[in-house]
Amino acid sequence: MFWLLAVLAYLLGSLSFAILISRITGRPDPRASGSGNAGATNMLRLAGKKLAVLTLIGDVCKGMIPVLIARGLDLDPRLQAWIGLCAVLGHLFPLYFRFRGGKGVATAAGMLLALYPPAALLAIGAWLLTFYLTRTSSLASLIATPLTLPLLAWQEPHALLPMSVLTLLIVWRHRGNLRDLFAGRERHF
Repeated sequence: MFWLLAVLAYLLGSLSFAILISRITGRPDPRASGSGNAGATNMLRLAGKKLAVLTLIGDVCKGMIPVLIARGLDLDPRLQAWIGLCAVLGHLFPLYFRFRGGKGVATAAGMLLALYPPAALLAIGAWLLTFYLTRTSSLASLIATPLTLPLLAWQEPHALLPMSVLTLLIVWRHRGNLRDLFAGRERHF
């Protein structure tokens, strides 16, 4: 059952709501415009709040749904975390869109909301505070994601390894943003 759910989570994660919504509404491919990222932040830049919110909801749900299904089937919490990671991998490297996806932050938030809500709330709070103070989405993501690790190590150690892998992937996907942050040329809102 685990492997079937892992594959299904990856396939669900591969649905890029930014790309699909752009196509449906006649907007440009978000991978070819703005920051080049297929995620809610770039959709906000390119298509406005309404389509960005739809993208965000879709991306959060595709991280949440596989974990909730795994929980409903009484899979071990450790396996639930790995299944959630598979959904995020689908977002990062979507099968349906030539493996060019987003940065995984919203899908990771959905995974955490289903897996351990206090960690998700910590990450969301840290993201919102950092974004409010700096107006920089990438910096908010780079601060919020690793902050969950100590809480998970303390309260939900079974999720620590998958979340550590997830944190490394998110930092890796933000490597261009890190270069821009250090050079003082990162995009702000």
